[in-house]
Amino acid sequence: MSMVATEDAIIRVENLTAGYEDTPVVDNISFLVKPGEVFVILGGSGSGKSTILKCMIGLYKPASGKVLIGGDDIVSAEGEHRFQILNRIGVMYQKGALFGSMTLLENVRLPLEEFTELPPPAMDLIATLKLGLVGLRGFEDKVPAELSGGMQKRAAIARAMALDPEILFLDEPSSGLDPITSAEVDQLVLNLARNLGMTFVIVSHDLASTYMIADRVVILDTKTKGIAATGSPTELRDSSESPWVRQFLNRQVTPEWNKRAHS
Repeated sequence: MSMVATEDAIIRVENLTAGYEDTPVVDNISFLVKPGEVFVILGGSGSGKSTILKCMIGLYKPASGKVLIGGDDIVSAEGEHRFQILNRIGVMYQKGALFGSMTLLENVRLPLEEFTELPPPAMDLIATLKLGLVGLRGFEDKVPAELSGGMQKRAAIARAMALDPEILFLDEPSSGLDPITSAEVDQLVLNLARNLGMTFVIVSHDLASTYMIADRVVILDTKTKGIAATGSPTELRDSSESPWVRQFLNRQVTPEWNKRAHS
């Protein structure tokens, strides 16, 4: 299993327990994310992937535990301190969450309008540059409905980058996309990570995408509500000591399911 020194981590999730209505979905989990890496959270349905993401971006307060971003705990931070932590991250939600009545330029400049006092020409320039980074230069005046699903995802990534965050959180970036478009989004993530040194935390169910982009993964276990494995996805797929982890990463049915299917 791949290990990361604590001092090398840009994110530390420590002893996190979270769930709904006093029922934990994840129980006492811990993992680290290194600066500049693409880190993917995997797991079956109901394993807590989205719950962890919401805790990491400050949308959901866990029952216990810490989420340290650059050493600062987003769980306990309040006021200006919390605002400073949030300024270090950007988020792309699963459906993109673009405003349909606004052009791409207006969507991307929205965070700049909310959180900066830059003059409008400067905001327009930054928004145009961010759209250029995701391959959408020339589409500034289009509204989301005029774009393909993949272009909408890229525009949402551009908006998440508007305030120059150190870390980007992506929720199911390949969801709803065909294989070719999904591969284009994957390549964009790799380009941003390599060329800009950005750190990515990605919730995904797409194994093909994971093998293409992930430096490391954490695999959640629905039964134990803990972590089944952490490490390189290909190494875990080929040589994990856990049969379940190998089955998961090789998309194999369990022997028990196979027996039921043929009984």
